[in-house]
Amino acid sequence: MGNSASLKLNDKRKWQSESAMSPAPPALQNKSSTQLCVGNQSHSVCGSKCTPVDLEMERDRIGMWGSGDGPSTGKISGLDRLKHPGLNKGLAFTISERQALGIHGLLPARVKTQEEQVQLCKISIERYEDPLNKYIYLMGLLDRNEHLFYSYVAGNVADAMPIVYTPTVGLACQKYGLIYRRPRGLFITINDKGHVYDILKNWPETDVRAIVVTDGERILGLGDLGACGMGIPVGKLALYTALAGIKPHQCLPITLDVGTNNETMLKDPLYIGLRQRRVRGAPYDDFVEEFMRAVVRRFGQNCLVQFEDFGNANAFRLLEKYRGKYCTFNDDIQGTAAVAVAGLLASLRLTGKKLADNTFVFQGAGEASLGIAELCVMAMKAEGATDAEARARIWMVDSKGLIVRDRPEGGLNEHKEKFAKDCPPIRTLEEVVDAARPSVLIGAAAIRGAFTPSILRKMASNNERPVIFALSNPTSKAECTAEEAYSNTDERAIFASGSPFPDFRTKDGRTLRPGQGNNAYIFPGLALGIVCAGIVDVSEDFMLLAAEALAEVVSQEDLDRGSLYPPLEAIQDCSVKIAKKIFEHAYSTGKAQVQPQPLDTEAFIRAQMYDPHYDAALPPQYSWPDANASPTVDLI
Repeated sequence: MGNSASLKLNDKRKWQSESAMSPAPPALQNKSSTQLCVGNQSHSVCGSKCTPVDLEMERDRIGMWGSGDGPSTGKISGLDRLKHPGLNKGLAFTISERQALGIHGLLPARVKTQEEQVQLCKISIERYEDPLNKYIYLMGLLDRNEHLFYSYVAGNVADAMPIVYTPTVGLACQKYGLIYRRPRGLFITINDKGHVYDILKNWPETDVRAIVVTDGERILGLGDLGACGMGIPVGKLALYTALAGIKPHQCLPITLDVGTNNETMLKDPLYIGLRQRRVRGAPYDDFVEEFMRAVVRRFGQNCLVQFEDFGNANAFRLLEKYRGKYCTFNDDIQGTAAVAVAGLLASLRLTGKKLADNTFVFQGAGEASLGIAELCVMAMKAEGATDAEARARIWMVDSKGLIVRDRPEGGLNEHKEKFAKDCPPIRTLEEVVDAARPSVLIGAAAIRGAFTPSILRKMASNNERPVIFALSNPTSKAECTAEEAYSNTDERAIFASGSPFPDFRTKDGRTLRPGQGNNAYIFPGLALGIVCAGIVDVSEDFMLLAAEALAEVVSQEDLDRGSLYPPLEAIQDCSVKIAKKIFEHAYSTGKAQVQPQPLDTEAFIRAQMYDPHYDAALPPQYSWPDANASPTVDLI
């Protein structure tokens, strides 16, 4: 190891030693005999069984844990290193490592650097034309060589993101039964009810800090894909590591399989989940409740649970039920809101307005739209507006038209009611645009073409710089394309989208690069801050902080080229800046569990992050005094 690498390692160990995390526990005892039960915050010895209350309070982990990077080197054989994706280096094993590990001859004679391996990955991916084949190749690489996968993705974010995440991950989920190769994550079915904790114990890693869980009911804009929605938690957590450095062994993707109502999936012979209709009501709620309690029991109260792609009704209900009690957030509601509000805050530098000076029209009133609207209200109140004034600025359109009080068609719930207008019903989006004359138009309803040329032209006639956000995923569900937004607004639109669109060439020769309002700008950095500070209660103020941190990263150069977001190549630095704000706010509000507070926040955060570069395969060697020079002792 070179001097720079040694200094880096020593610096990392220094910060890890100052994190004041608890040491690892002793080995688990045989619970078939005497058990240690916890009740009323005291320890007592029970007989062979504990009461249900005792079992509910039992924890496999209590408090914050150290950030150990893997198993003891003495337990790993050379063959294990070739088979384990977290330890395998392929042709990057040196000759001395191969000989010492007993794998010499199992690899060709060539020794490659990691940089040479990354170049080979690029060449291999470029050979594929079909995005799904590129996805299959990268998932195969992840299964073989973790460090190489993350080194490639982190170094080629702009190229890798559309493959690992949206839009290709949507196609991968639709074809998941065809492309499934090997276990990655946990599938917990409704049939396992009563034994969820036992399933979690089957996961080979015990130091899990972040879980992304889905029940597959609303995958992107594709609907109910059931167990095939596992591609989303896998992809999200890959970005946790590639974009924010959360260690792979600390991430766990989970699918809660309660069935599917998708007839296509139920009739597909390749479908990998339960062939039954979705379980609803009390049995579903009890199942999710058991899952949440089992996570805390197995991995601790600080384990982050990110809810992903649940159906609208369940998503809001579960968020309200569990926030404040568990370390959790919903990315579709809160993550989408944060990235959208970040774009809106950045747009203010182009329009010269305050956020509260705008009028907003939303196409859609589901998880994403309502989440964005609520965070907009919070941001406008931070500017000095009242709650009523902020909500009056927001008009929401769902499948039945404008949300108004006592709407004959119904379809309102407590979340929509907060934005209901006191006016006669209005049926279409275009009529709402005529009535509201908005300066901001946001789409998150997965209705392709909802922003018609006529609506876009009206936005341009009412505003010098109309703000158009077509946030639906995948690309085929976007409300309009970047070209349509620019062409129908005399190239004056401030545009952002949920999926990537190509550059647009203006009539005067400028190149506009539409910003992608991708949740990946938010959730990796948010999770990094949560994990590093040991936050348990992820309140809404953290979401606004994340949005503000992202907006601050946007440069004038980014705005001049038409983008409300920084380039994807800078996303790792964005994650650290967001994590830093989250981290510092956690200490200022008393929500941080890691004590004492580090003196250098950014250095501490970076010290906890995963390094995709290969480690030495052999333990360090160092000199000892010459045994012959030691004093001799005569045997009697």
